[in-house]
Amino acid sequence: MIASPALKLLKTLTLFAAFGNVTSMSAAANVARFDWVEYQGIEKKAAPAPGQYANPILAGFYPDPSIVKVGADFYLVNSTFSWFPGIPVWHSRDLVHWRQIANAIDRPGQLNFAGLGMSKGVFAPAISHHDGRFYIVNTCVDCGGNFVITARDPKGPWSDPVWLKDVGGIDPSLFFDPDGSAWLVNNDVPKGTPRYEGHRAIWLHRFDPKTLQTTGEAKVIIDGGVDPSAKPIWIEGPHLFKKDGVYYLMAAEGGTSDRHSEVIFRADRVDGPYVPAPPSVNPILTQRDLDPARPQSVTSSGHADLVKLDDGSWWAVFLATRPYAGDFYNTGRETFLLPVSWASGWPTILPHGTAIPQVAKAPPLPAFAAPPTTGSFVMREEFDAPKLAPYWMVMRAPAGFKLGGGALQLEARPERIGDSKSPSFVARRQQNSDAIVSTLVSFVPADGEEAGLAAVQNDNYFLAIGLTRQGGKLSVRVSRRAGVSDPKGGVTVASKTISSGPIRLRIHARGGRYDFDYAMKSGPWQPVARDVDATNLSTATAGGFVGTLIGPYAQSGTDAAR
Repeated sequence: MIASPALKLLKTLTLFAAFGNVTSMSAAANVARFDWVEYQGIEKKAAPAPGQYANPILAGFYPDPSIVKVGADFYLVNSTFSWFPGIPVWHSRDLVHWRQIANAIDRPGQLNFAGLGMSKGVFAPAISHHDGRFYIVNTCVDCGGNFVITARDPKGPWSDPVWLKDVGGIDPSLFFDPDGSAWLVNNDVPKGTPRYEGHRAIWLHRFDPKTLQTTGEAKVIIDGGVDPSAKPIWIEGPHLFKKDGVYYLMAAEGGTSDRHSEVIFRADRVDGPYVPAPPSVNPILTQRDLDPARPQSVTSSGHADLVKLDDGSWWAVFLATRPYAGDFYNTGRETFLLPVSWASGWPTILPHGTAIPQVAKAPPLPAFAAPPTTGSFVMREEFDAPKLAPYWMVMRAPAGFKLGGGALQLEARPERIGDSKSPSFVARRQQNSDAIVSTLVSFVPADGEEAGLAAVQNDNYFLAIGLTRQGGKLSVRVSRRAGVSDPKGGVTVASKTISSGPIRLRIHARGGRYDFDYAMKSGPWQPVARDVDATNLSTATAGGFVGTLIGPYAQSGTDAAR
């Protein structure tokens, strides 16, 4: 708890520094106070035995992993699209347990996500290290193009973006050749007119680490993909590396859905020509050749990156998904880990027809202590630290919130979750298909105001339970939005009239069905709505590249559609 007004001010300013220039809260605004938020992840499978690890290693919306090894330390980054702060930076020493140490985009002035859909913004960051300096190259889709940021310490501060003047497309990645040269590869349209929808190319550019710009003439090194005659789609997420004097280009192919895969090429020179691995090897990772009806399936695997250990072994991080039924998953694309095998000069992450193991033998590395990021666990945020933990996020830019008095305070502002702006909403990822998220909120709403817990996939697809007042009556309302045709405040699923006072709210996720409950401060849980259809939070329904985030919100002008 904060002991003095001076410490309260210090705590608030620290939060603002961590998230950038947070909009100051209006003195006349009604404020909802959230004393705590508890997340309980529930897994219906046995925990790994000693010497084993569980996949995914980063559960929930942590897609497009990129990894680098510096000494005994591993660092990893993920995509965050239009969520802020962006690009989580992770640290590990055993490849299994990860601690988030920063967000590379932690100041609103670095990038502007205003007006963007939640699946725009930062795509597929790639992290590298050279001569004492860390680099992240990335694309801000519809908000500036390709850029480089750097840091001497991966904990930050990370620099403001340096925009790449002569690089289009998406998914840039850097390669520092042991011969002293530096190169950038990226996805872009091919030369001339694309022959079909999804026809893309991988381009190679020389890179100058001093100016942070490309130089010379760019060259197409892959046109289409492994077999151009088969019209392969969406060759992307490229990474270059070198082994035994041979250059390897690894890339994703087939799109990010259930046809996703990872493919490999090699060349004697960095500028090619690159030859694909034979069909017995390529793709080096996919799940599209397995029965989609198999139990506990893992799907959509691809977008990989490799890292070499000191013992000479190689490991891959990659994205995949865990559907609860069919192709439905609310948790988004997650980060997985597998060993890499080498044969005849080609790497393989997983042999054809092999299911991704959800439990596997751990890498031969000393254990690393870190908070849980997968499996069954409970995390309770008391909001009594100087700043929010780095996994809390907001939509596009911070607005309408502060820490103070051991609580998260949210201003009931006109900007609602469905308004495609920056609402008073602070959330964390849903990391399990089965999960329980609860909170204690103190709020006296005026007519049309609302505060509670929301589960959000994007502006057009969400579920929420909130304390509200409509027509003078205080109630708990469960709302659902399932597309642009629904009101921006959501359609009322159920409501219950209650008496005033602090109230606990709870969302219980059970695959594609969610339960919503309330309780007075010390009373038993009471149902408001059970078995609510939550497939609107799935990628299959909502589209895009993100996963569900759950957390406290406050708003005014609620559209209480019936």
